[in-house]
Amino acid sequence: MPYRAPVDDIRFILTHVVGFDQLSQTDRFAEATPDTTAQILTEAGKLCEEVLSPLQRSGDTHPARLENGVVHTSPGFAEGYRAIAEGGWTAISAPPDHGGMGLPQTLGMAVNEMLSGACLSLQLCPLLTFGAIEALTHHASADLQALYLPRLISGEWSGTMNLTEPQAGSDVGALRTTAQPNGDGTYAIKGQKIYISWGDGDFLDNVVHLVLARLPDAPAGTKGISLFLVPRNIPDENGAPGARNGVRVVSLEHKMGLHGSPTAVMEYDGATGWMIGAPNKGMAAMFTMMNNARLGVGMQGIGVAQAALTHALAHARDRVQGKTPVQGGSGAIIDHADVRRMLATMRAEVFAARAIALSCAVSIDMQAATGAADWAARAAFLTPIAKAYGTDTGIEVAQTAMQVQGGMGYIEETGAAQFLRDVRVTAIYEGTNGIQAMDLAGRKLMDGGEAAWRLLAEVEQTAEQARPLLPDLAERVWDAAESLRETTEWMLTQDMTQRFAGAVPFLRGWARVLGGQAHLAAALAEGGTGPRTALARVFVDRLLPEHAAALAQARAGADALYALSDDDFAA
Repeated sequence: MPYRAPVDDIRFILTHVVGFDQLSQTDRFAEATPDTTAQILTEAGKLCEEVLSPLQRSGDTHPARLENGVVHTSPGFAEGYRAIAEGGWTAISAPPDHGGMGLPQTLGMAVNEMLSGACLSLQLCPLLTFGAIEALTHHASADLQALYLPRLISGEWSGTMNLTEPQAGSDVGALRTTAQPNGDGTYAIKGQKIYISWGDGDFLDNVVHLVLARLPDAPAGTKGISLFLVPRNIPDENGAPGARNGVRVVSLEHKMGLHGSPTAVMEYDGATGWMIGAPNKGMAAMFTMMNNARLGVGMQGIGVAQAALTHALAHARDRVQGKTPVQGGSGAIIDHADVRRMLATMRAEVFAARAIALSCAVSIDMQAATGAADWAARAAFLTPIAKAYGTDTGIEVAQTAMQVQGGMGYIEETGAAQFLRDVRVTAIYEGTNGIQAMDLAGRKLMDGGEAAWRLLAEVEQTAEQARPLLPDLAERVWDAAESLRETTEWMLTQDMTQRFAGAVPFLRGWARVLGGQAHLAAALAEGGTGPRTALARVFVDRLLPEHAAALAQARAGADALYALSDDDFAA
């Protein structure tokens, strides 16, 4: 079954679950009306279904390749990218001063999800450009913004993020790339970066690399990192791509999935770069890009989950096998109880993950529109949950979708396995999900739990509103929130080693409770009867109870883990 964009589901969540209407009541986002939102989502859905979805298999079976220094991309990707650029899809939330639409990031993230579900390998290119636009908007000089932002926003040029080196992965402070002042305001960048998504491509007029490097007198660790803009081609006096800069693709990685996305090893050999932001403050500037990308990667996981679910559903409706309990049914496997369990669970997970991610996006937009610290704290707290839960959902749903399809799911020609191979990396890049969990249990609780308490109060408020209509569901969501409150209080009394030992299940517990709230809100909006209420019961009955086990693990502490010696792991 071809990809079907979840436009109706996204609109329902925006309208009834995450409070998107608040944005149109602000001066900044007054144009984000229901009609505008519907039009944007509908048109983006058409692009994804009609133009990008047919490229999904092409990217997998005809991978990007490097020949004679040129990165040749998958068949159809150039045309697909042009459709994205010419449709203005890189400009949705970009600043109007430089050609953007100035609409909420929430809409951009919703479009991102659909692009990801249609063709994740190609979507990675504009996703990174979105992040580069965000970093330059907040940290670059006016001259650099005037030159680069219009071309990035229009999609003429693309952007990348260059952090990782062979010896410096999650420990970014160990990087060795250097930046030597040239004496004219530019810097000579020298070093090697790895895992650079869309480091180059034969249809890209120019590639704008944002590169972390060290000045000669920089202090050690992350305090001595600066951020530099390094274009593949140095713009001439008219702003057109000019002379080739001292940067090249050394090789492309051979990966488990995302074959259509060229993941490059980049060599910087005295390449000319311009500093973004202040000296030795590169991590702050890069985190602007990374935080945008982390939510975007969460949306990638959700997009692939939706596509995998649609694929599995088509098979379940068509595949006739065995005797089913449905009298007068077609005999298709969708009528078997266990297949229905898998489909319902996938659907419930996707809805919950999508709601949490869009709620995070609304918080980001409300902070931008109002400047309120509470919105900023809410967005910061939700970001690691949205990233980790969104990508975990992508992996779990893609795996379950293969199971629904049985042996055919294991056959590459059906395309089922590609979803799992493609989405698997989303739990690794832009900060592994373990790092997201440690961020939640550590940095995000540095306020003494204030942001956590406000979110739990929202959950309990939804439960109170639902009590008259759905007392059983409301009670279970309320009780889960109280259990999560107790575990969060326990976390606040522990040192970081004890917290980090249980950080991953702690984040999972948050996802389960927030997912329960989202489903409860959806059931309320429906009036307590209908398909969304039935789906809420699937989540609350089958998935929400997992919060108890997750929170028990979160409180288990680190002592037993460190009681095992290195040799004990190999026994």
